[in-house]
Amino acid sequence: MYKVVIIDDEPIIVRGLEKTVKWEKWGCVVAGTAYNGIEGMEMIRKEKPDMLISDICMPQMDGLSMIAALKSEFPHMEITILTGYRDFDYAQKAIRLGVCRFLLKPSKMDELNEAILAMLEKLQEKTSIREAEEEAEREEVFTDSPKDGADGGKEELESAASSFIVKNALAYIEENFADRLKLADVADNVYVSQWHLSKLLNKYTGQNFSEILNHVRMEEAKKLLENPSLRIGDIAEAVGFLDMAHFSRVFKKQAGVSANEYRNTVCTPQKK
Repeated sequence: MYKVVIIDDEPIIVRGLEKTVKWEKWGCVVAGTAYNGIEGMEMIRKEKPDMLISDICMPQMDGLSMIAALKSEFPHMEITILTGYRDFDYAQKAIRLGVCRFLLKPSKMDELNEAILAMLEKLQEKTSIREAEEEAEREEVFTDSPKDGADGGKEELESAASSFIVKNALAYIEENFADRLKLADVADNVYVSQWHLSKLLNKYTGQNFSEILNHVRMEEAKKLLENPSLRIGDIAEAVGFLDMAHFSRVFKKQAGVSANEYRNTVCTPQKK
């Protein structure tokens, strides 16, 4: 049985999908429901469903970021979006991030059935590929030829979703570096687990969260050092450091000189 999760902030829609669709006919079971994105992500991480039917226009939620997070963290899960948001460009972006179907409310039963069938076909295709790969391994068949194109397409979708998450995470760090920012804060903003975000940051930037954050803070500190009226202690606090000694260590490690030396040599125009 394939596991399904349904997320929508309208309870009547959740109940309707849960009770009206003949899930047993499709070989599916509704593993859980949720009425907002936060609950939905918790439900998905708990149940690890094969299929998701969800709205993406719920309060306090960036729908595209949620889709990217889901496809990156749960690449085998198939997603159908059911929404009242009638924006063609938005729908295109959602599909590029890996959504199987994008349905507008109110949707007819035959549209829902077609979406479920499409998700099932994709799941069965993935299962067939995995079984073929496992069989090849058992038979010790090794080849340098490229794998099935469907697998390459899956990897391309995962890459698009993951790069979308990293881009949003970096933007959030740039906007909030002066706060007491933690990896958990950024992960919550892009709807993925801390572990998954840490893995993506390392993969796409070659740096961990602390290194990225410190780099952003030091670049801002360098700009502020150009203003001679600002005390270095005030600059340290302005870029998110409560400990002056910590700021000094990080600055020297990144710039190669102390903040005071940087101000006196780099920021002060040389006399001719």
